[in-house]
Amino acid sequence: MRSIKFAAVFALAAAFAAPPAALAQQGGQGEATVQGTLLTISAEGKVSGRPDMATINLGVTTEAQTAQAAMAANARQAAALIAALRHAGIGERDIQTANISVNPQQQYHDNEPPVITGYQANNSVTAKIRNIDNTGRVIDAAVAAGGNTINGVYFSYQNPDAQTDAARRDAVANARHRAELYAQALNMHVVRIVAVSEGSAYSPPTPMPMARMAAAEAAPTPVQIGEVDTTANINVTFELR
Repeated sequence: MRSIKFAAVFALAAAFAAPPAALAQQGGQGEATVQGTLLTISAEGKVSGRPDMATINLGVTTEAQTAQAAMAANARQAAALIAALRHAGIGERDIQTANISVNPQQQYHDNEPPVITGYQANNSVTAKIRNIDNTGRVIDAAVAAGGNTINGVYFSYQNPDAQTDAARRDAVANARHRAELYAQALNMHVVRIVAVSEGSAYSPPTPMPMARMAAAEAAPTPVQIGEVDTTANINVTFELR
């Protein structure tokens, strides 16, 4: 019985003397073994700023009795629309076809098969406006040239890396602040950072939905640019003692 108690006491003492496996991981050569308490913080950084680029999705919708006629009319108006975008200062690289389609228009009656009454053709493009203050004027020029469908305006940055880096710095500062707070509450001190991993960094385009339009207004279309939020997420593991 004594020998069994002695073995149990020895095993318990050894367990307290040796740090847990998670705390005693040995890094590369020359790295010190973690001897304190590990604290992992998940933190988010966020910055807001005025965007400097707008992306619009707009196009032409036409209708005719035949698919060929609808597409022919659509092609003429779409060509005029694209020419208007170029004339408004949109570069060739910033205009891209987003969708081309033609669909039958059907009429339904009770207990009868649908009847095709005509065809609708659509051609839409996305255009990047790098001089963001011209967004309203570009929209007006496109509508005046025959564009009758605007699917939305999205605001973003031409160089998003600068905003993302600022969000990352804010995330690091938030992680450090929270680590210091926990350490103080535990009557401990932050010794060092053991590990850092980065989550997703996201700068979502800010949408401004717009409806189908028939003609340009007399005054320039008002466009409120506002601000775009950029976020970054990190996980930081600190050693506390």
